[in-house]
Order: sequence, then C-alpha cells, then structure tokens
Amino acid sequence: MRVSHCDKKLKILTGNANPELARSIAACLGVELGLAEVGRFKDGEISIKILETVRGHEVFIIQPTHKPTDTHLMELLLLIDACRRASAKMVAAVVPYYGYARQDRKTQPRDSIGAKLVANLLTAAGADRVVTMDLHADQIQGFFDIPVDNLRAMPIIEKYLKSKELDNYIVVAPDVGGVVRARKLANRLNCPMAIVDKRRPAANVSQVMNIIGDVKGKTCVLFDDMIDTGGTIIHSAEALVENGATEVYACCTHAVFSGQAPQLLQESVIQEVIATDTINISPEKKFPKLTVLSVADLFAEAIRRIFEELPVSRLFD
Repeated sequence: MRVSHCDKKLKILTGNANPELARSIAACLGVELGLAEVGRFKDGEISIKILETVRGHEVFIIQPTHKPTDTHLMELLLLIDACRRASAKMVAAVVPYYGYARQDRKTQPRDSIGAKLVANLLTAAGADRVVTMDLHADQIQGFFDIPVDNLRAMPIIEKYLKSKELDNYIVVAPDVGGVVRARKLANRLNCPMAIVDKRRPAANVSQVMNIIGDVKGKTCVLFDDMIDTGGTIIHSAEALVENGATEVYACCTHAVFSGQAPQLLQESVIQEVIATDTINISPEKKFPKLTVLSVADLFAEAIRRIFEELPVSRLFD
C-alpha cells in the first residue's frame, strides 16, 4: 500500500528495539525508513540523532518496550522529545509490545502502578497518540489522555490456524483471566472453549488445579497474550494431555521468552508455539517448534488510516 495525502508528510522512525519490524512496516507503506542514530555516549547515556528533517511531518516511531525494557523505553521517550523539538506536526508512539503492562493495579498496599507511569511519561514526552497491540489489560487505555489504538493479533493467528485445517479442536484459556480473550477466538473459529483453573503461589510460578471443559480426544489451542517464562503454558499443556487431549498448540501475541523459556517450550508436550513479531526474537531464542507471524501489515494499515484520517475501528473486526 502507498499512503497519499496532498498536504501531509509521513515519516517512520525506529529505535533499536525492533528495527526489522519497522523496516517491514515502512515497506508495506511504500516509504523509506527515516534516518536516525540511536546510540550511547561514553558515560552510558542514550544518544539520539535524527539525520533528516521532520519539520511539519506526521512521525510514527516504531519501538516496542521489551527487555531491556528501561533502555527501549528511554530510547522511545528521547525520540519523541527530539521530534517535538524538531517541529514535527504530530508524533505517534507505535509500541507493539507495551512494557510494564502487567503492573496495571495495586496488588499490595505499597505497589507502584508501572503501566500508568509509562502512560504519563509518553504523554509528557510529547506523544500525540499511541498505537499498540494486545495490551495485557484493556483498562490501560484509560491511563492515557491521548488517543490509544489497541490493535489485535487475533485475526492473524486465526488465519494461520485455519490454514492448518486442524480437526476437532478446542480453544483453551490458560487461566481464568484469559477467558474473554479465548472466547473471542473460539467464536471466530466456531469451536468450543475450555479453561485451565490455575493457582499462582508466587510471581512467575503457576500450579494447575483443574480443567473446566471436555478436552478428551481434541486438539487444544492454548491462547494467551504473552508467553514469558513458559511455566503457565507448559503446565497447562501437560494438564490437557493428562486429561486426554491428542495435541496441544500454544498461541500468543508477545514472545517475551524469559530465561530458559525457549528450551523448556521446545522440550514440552506442545506441538507448536505460534507467536508474532511484536518483540524482536533473537536467534538464540528461536527454536524448531516456534512459528513467528508478522504484524507488519496490520500496523502499516493502522498507520495509513491514522495518517489519512480514516477509521481505525475497522481493523478490530
């Protein structure tokens, strides 16, 4: 697709978080990726140099904030600030993976709410709007006083699953918190749904308690917004197999893959792990069971619609 608007100018920039995705998005839009250097001074501070004019442009900065989260977030904030100070007409933060999203509320008396703080920082830096994908908690959109477009990877995953022509399958929520997400996918695939009843005794530690639903003899599709350490998905898959599932596929939007997750997932009973490229998956984190789907087309279409002042809501259908 090529963007066109007679009196407007578009610019796509990126930090170091996921330049491959940024290049793919720019290619989908039929534009060149903007020239910017994101490095460090000798004292460790991040250095930003935008090497071409952005005056009067509508700038979209592609920068997920995965590990190292603080570095990628600071790069994004400085890029926004630099564009503002260089007289950009509009600056949009395109954050395919929104770091700190799991810190969306207080669970203990003196907890911070990191997701709200990040929203404040992006706004204070000068972002006019945010484009993201599959926020861990939808209410994070309410933390902003600027427009937020929370895109969905579900249509991309749905299309891939349909192409596999799986027989007798069922969508499974790996915990109660993912029921709404799993139900939407089950409705799109016109199949039943099951739930893994799970207790979490500590952070990043899960214990499966029960399977709600009949999975015997079925191909199970576990669906979550992210896979971090892999514990939840792996334990859920084991419980499904113990309850008679014939095969288990694991799908997620964000491949966080902390620690030994890639190795554990490869060695698990899971047949295939399906994720998207919202996060740049380094070569050492890739494994034979992993399939990565691109979200570049979807983000490019969202950017095009924002730039041409067309409805973005159609992308949620």
